[in-house]
Amino acid sequence: MIRIHPTSDVQTQNIGENTLIWQFCVILKNAVIGKNCNINFNVFIENEVTIGNNVTIKSGVQIWNGVIIEDDVFIGPNVTFTNDLIPRSKCYPSAFEKTIIKKGASIGANSTIVAGHTIGEYSLIGAGSVITKNIPPFTVWYGNPAIQKGIITKEGKIQKL
Repeated sequence: MIRIHPTSDVQTQNIGENTLIWQFCVILKNAVIGKNCNINFNVFIENEVTIGNNVTIKSGVQIWNGVIIEDDVFIGPNVTFTNDLIPRSKCYPSAFEKTIIKKGASIGANSTIVAGHTIGEYSLIGAGSVITKNIPPFTVWYGNPAIQKGIITKEGKIQKL
């Protein structure tokens, strides 16, 4: 069963079972969302977006064309993704940058993910961080710009550097 709040505008048919979409979300027609996802209040998901299974997206997140989110990912409130490295009003690139969030990664509240980077498996991005490079698997990063502060296990145990 898919549950979509009546105040949301969900145009896609590509939604997996047991996914919950909260109030005031907008999801465009070509977006793909997996099973058992939790899409919180006031989330926007553009057309060329793929979201895996068991993903949590907290309130106030916009996911633009070119973002791929794999299984078991946590996206905190108000995380910002970009997809155009040289944005100009009414001028669009021939292709949007690809950003990949790998399986099991977690991104803290109010972080900004600059387009064209990969966040590695099970990595942890601390709240308020700005990601300007690829992030290796099983690492902990925070700050502006974010720097590596530790390593993390699949179970979430952190060892500081």
